[in-house]
Amino acid sequence: MKLLRFLLFPFAILYDVITRVRNWFFNLGILKATSFNIPVIAVGNLSVGGTGKSPQIEYLIRLLKDNYRIAVLSRGYKRKTEGFQIVNDAHTAEDVGDEPLQFYKKFKTAITVAVDADRTNGIQQLLQLKNPPEVVLLDDAYQHRKVTASSYILLTKYNDLFVDDFLLPTGNLRESRIGAKRAKVIVVTKCPESLSKAVQEKIVRKLNPKSYQKVFFTTIAYDENLKGAEELTIADLQDKEVLLVTGIANPTPLLNFLEEKNVCFKHLNFPDHHNFTQQDIENIKKSYEALASQQKIILTTEKDYMRLEGKVNPLNYISIKSDFLNGGEQFDKAILESLKNFKRN
Repeated sequence: MKLLRFLLFPFAILYDVITRVRNWFFNLGILKATSFNIPVIAVGNLSVGGTGKSPQIEYLIRLLKDNYRIAVLSRGYKRKTEGFQIVNDAHTAEDVGDEPLQFYKKFKTAITVAVDADRTNGIQQLLQLKNPPEVVLLDDAYQHRKVTASSYILLTKYNDLFVDDFLLPTGNLRESRIGAKRAKVIVVTKCPESLSKAVQEKIVRKLNPKSYQKVFFTTIAYDENLKGAEELTIADLQDKEVLLVTGIANPTPLLNFLEEKNVCFKHLNFPDHHNFTQQDIENIKKSYEALASQQKIILTTEKDYMRLEGKVNPLNYISIKSDFLNGGEQFDKAILESLKNFKRN
């Protein structure tokens, strides 16, 4: 591994130069960036892989939806359609992507969910709606410099901080650590619930935030009430044989959670945002049929449920949310004040 990283190091340096020049051109106005007359909050990360963007977007939706007309705009990763689409009941994950469909199904008419790889065009299209949004949440758009967001929220995983990482392809960073300075808020995600204040302070010192930046710590909370084919709780799974199907970046926290709850399961692991083929579906069905117990179910994540619903049965999913270890009220206040103090162009 060390030898491979050494061999890839020159490519990482080249990648660094390219991304730095690109950011520099945007900062100088040589490359065009569009700002809008409504607040635009961009949520993202410096690294590739799952940092908990979807739970963070959902947290913001819950925080804002009762007082603002909210739109969530995503590129719709791995979707088969093109251009601007407003997510509706007729769409599948193949049409709009699993995460946008998840947002839509969870919040329905409380928000507008749209997809467009061109975020500038996507926001422009949203603003032409009969009831245009008052706030736009950009999902996974930290590097989308063609839109100048009014606020940036940077996510970094507790066990994989961006300050410990290096640029692609040697490491996992999409751009230099310098890019962190665009954020007003840094959220350390997927922390252990027992993370002490002393360790939190140590991490803050390591991140070395700017004077205008605030650092928060969140953990992933699993809903113990399952949804899907049956009304079950996590405790009910102790009496069943479970086929766990995941297509997420890092299933380890879920595996640990189920093991802590004494759930016996067989795990079928697929890549993140995996588009399940017919052969995959057949393999899942065969694996389910091979389970010895008569009391058995297929369990998946909420995101994977968007791509598996109607294809395998009986299918249940476990949902997650982002919980602040402390400082949640300060986070809410920072977001709400940024909207209150927003100045139109």
